[in-house]
Amino acid sequence: MKERIAGFLLMTAIVPLAVFGYLIIVYVGFIGRAERARSGVRALDHFVNATVFNGYAWESVSSHAWRMREQRRWARGVIWLTDQFQPGHCSKANKREQPVVDLILKKGLDKRTIV
Repeated sequence: MKERIAGFLLMTAIVPLAVFGYLIIVYVGFIGRAERARSGVRALDHFVNATVFNGYAWESVSSHAWRMREQRRWARGVIWLTDQFQPGHCSKANKREQPVVDLILKKGLDKRTIV
């Protein structure tokens, strides 16, 4: 129960900030430094992977799709879509991110922190 209460309180602060962050990404994407927008998009990608696709918070949708390509239809759709812009994107993303996923799982950093 503590975890749910803490999560609710945290989300009441984070969700408005996330919306504000999205607006900054849009603004910076059009007229600001590309590096700042790229970092924000990467964080948003990880957020979407964790919430929408029930993936790891430290992994992108592309990398997750490559891992799940045999089991999930949505993963094949993501791979097809990204291949239209950059062939092999999901495979490259997974190759880059899989060592991080393996390390986090090995160290148990995916376990609950609020007891």
